[in-house]
Amino acid sequence: MNKYLDIFKSAYSDYWNYLKQSVLMELQWENYFYGLILISLIVWGLEAVFPWRKNQSLFRKDFWLDTFYMFFNFFLLNLIVLIALSNTAAALLNDGLEVIGLSISSLQLLNLNELSYFARIAIFFVVVDFVQWCTHRLLHTYEFLWNFHKVHHSVKQMGFAAHLRYHWMEPVIYNSLKYIPLAIIGGFSAQDVAIVHFFNITVGHLNHANINWDYGWFKYVLNNPKMHIWHHVKELPEDRKKGVNFGITLSIWDYIFKTNYIPHSGRDIEIGFDGDEEFPKTFVKQELYPFVKK
Repeated sequence: MNKYLDIFKSAYSDYWNYLKQSVLMELQWENYFYGLILISLIVWGLEAVFPWRKNQSLFRKDFWLDTFYMFFNFFLLNLIVLIALSNTAAALLNDGLEVIGLSISSLQLLNLNELSYFARIAIFFVVVDFVQWCTHRLLHTYEFLWNFHKVHHSVKQMGFAAHLRYHWMEPVIYNSLKYIPLAIIGGFSAQDVAIVHFFNITVGHLNHANINWDYGWFKYVLNNPKMHIWHHVKELPEDRKKGVNFGITLSIWDYIFKTNYIPHSGRDIEIGFDGDEEFPKTFVKQELYPFVKK
């Protein structure tokens, strides 16, 4: 037990030191703090230059709430619980495997270090994205998980910062389901993770942005604003009530598994979900919603 308490406590101090180094610009590849700010300002600028809904303000509905969510979920949540929880869970899993004579390294089917740089990045990116696509479908399929995911779908006007409006339980679910697949393809570096992470954040911001883009033929590979807005549509057809367009960064999974849905331009569609007018409007109440919902 003391071992896990030590892991839990050291996670706080390690992440706090990382956060300080980020703010003080002592980090390069792993400086997610300024990376997030830079990406956000660029995509916000694109919203100003290439607006899809021209009557939508740059300071759209819930702009400041979503901005708070963005920094809370990306940094403070890690400091409060996520890193400590992840490190402790990883240690518990490793110890559990040892009981049955296994280890994380014994699960490894592929060592990415043995591959070329671009092959390593590509495999890491595709595996992460597919696991996230599957997890996203689960969030829409089961009511218990959907109640957490409603926080993200409570957005009523799309903009880049809506990307990171989500309940704190979502990264717990995503990270838990990614752990084993990533262990199987071990060998990726911190720089690999940073490159993929920054790319995913950029595409995620663009997907939620008020931008008139669909990337031409590349829309069948990469998720885009004109596709993703239909994921947020309030009124879904009867045969698609569990959701559509689940792609996180890649759209190709939706075309492969027939969950793609773009019936027409979604520029002016109403987004949200049934009963969203009763959904809490403040951060604290939204975070509490899944636990107090009757």
